[in-house]
Amino acid sequence: MAKIVVLGAGLGGVIAAYEIREAVRREEEVVVVNEYDFYQFVPSNPWVLVGWRERKDIVIDLVKPMKKKKIDFIVGKAAKVDPEAKCIRMADGSEVSYDYLVIATGPELAFDEIEGLGPNGHTQSVCHIDHAVNGYNAFEEFCKDPGPVIVGAVQGASCYGPAYETAMIIETELRKRKIRDKVPMTFVTSEPYVGHLGLGGVGDTKGLLESEMRERHINWICNAKVKRVEADRMIVEEFNEDGTLKKEHELPQKFSMMLPAFKGVEAVRDIEGLVNPRGFIITDKHQRNPQYPEIFGIGVCIAIPPVEPTPVPVGVPKTGFMIESMVTATAENIGEIIRGSEPTHEATWNAICIADFGDGGVAFIAQPQIPPRNVNWSVAGGWVHSAKVAFEKYFMSKVKSGRSETFFENAALNMLKTHKLK
Repeated sequence: MAKIVVLGAGLGGVIAAYEIREAVRREEEVVVVNEYDFYQFVPSNPWVLVGWRERKDIVIDLVKPMKKKKIDFIVGKAAKVDPEAKCIRMADGSEVSYDYLVIATGPELAFDEIEGLGPNGHTQSVCHIDHAVNGYNAFEEFCKDPGPVIVGAVQGASCYGPAYETAMIIETELRKRKIRDKVPMTFVTSEPYVGHLGLGGVGDTKGLLESEMRERHINWICNAKVKRVEADRMIVEEFNEDGTLKKEHELPQKFSMMLPAFKGVEAVRDIEGLVNPRGFIITDKHQRNPQYPEIFGIGVCIAIPPVEPTPVPVGVPKTGFMIESMVTATAENIGEIIRGSEPTHEATWNAICIADFGDGGVAFIAQPQIPPRNVNWSVAGGWVHSAKVAFEKYFMSKVKSGRSETFFENAALNMLKTHKLK
């Protein structure tokens, strides 16, 4: 009998546990280790920031669904993974042994790399529900005495969609409150151009997103490095295409939300052979670590090189579609290995994104995510907001009920059929 441990219970970790439970024999033990006893639907955090959702709307207690699926659930902080001993050393001094380990921790948010960045500094965040709730309180205070707003993603960030969503959602909410005319807005990003998204663009995301920002009177600065953030201003360096400094900006601010760079969590950092220098899990085409083949990595915590050189560091996002395919490949491969076969399944690494702008949005599909692509499609429309709401409702029900069926691929096919073929 094998013991399979999933470390992390975010989007990838929860569905990994569900799919592994179904892919292996009944007698195998499946365990989830997570710092919190809940799942949070992170894509809804921009809505929380402006009060369109509350904490209770996007958080699910995991105890019942895990029990229903016959998955052991351990709530606690992992201090260090010990690949040689095949165990996770917990912060409380206990240990969790494993025969197979699936690392699905997500990232550590590297706010500390820039002075004044993050919830403990002078910018808000939508990376965690607690950040978003605190951000909402700050937003309400801001609306009483509005002024300049800055939204974006710093150098080394590898997730850009939520930055665009947050900027547009804030802009929509300000119009609803009839105070948009009092709020200059600037989008600051490490991307070489608007709509790059860490993917070299998808379809016409450059044109679509630039058009949205022009219509909403949002200025932008690309190839940007945030030097430091102060209570009332952000110091930003803008670079030329050849990497030389173009201009230094001192941007006034009364409210800001900046996505940080990511790095591997402390429990896996600095383990030779397991992670790269940034702390991300090294995996092969079967999601296995080459040095420790009993360890698999899925989701945001794995190492993927940038799609192209850029003047300012830009990371590659790991979208839900991509993560779902990693999960399925990992679950099937573990099932094969336990039954004495070699792993055969590979993730597709396709991307689907529904970016809500409050009263519209942009959707794109990239197959595969890294160019060149077989499908390279994007579209804007009011229906995108409704699609994001429907997706939130569906995925939350999926987590609650313990369902493990594929969703993102079906959504991508339906989206292409409905909109591209018209």
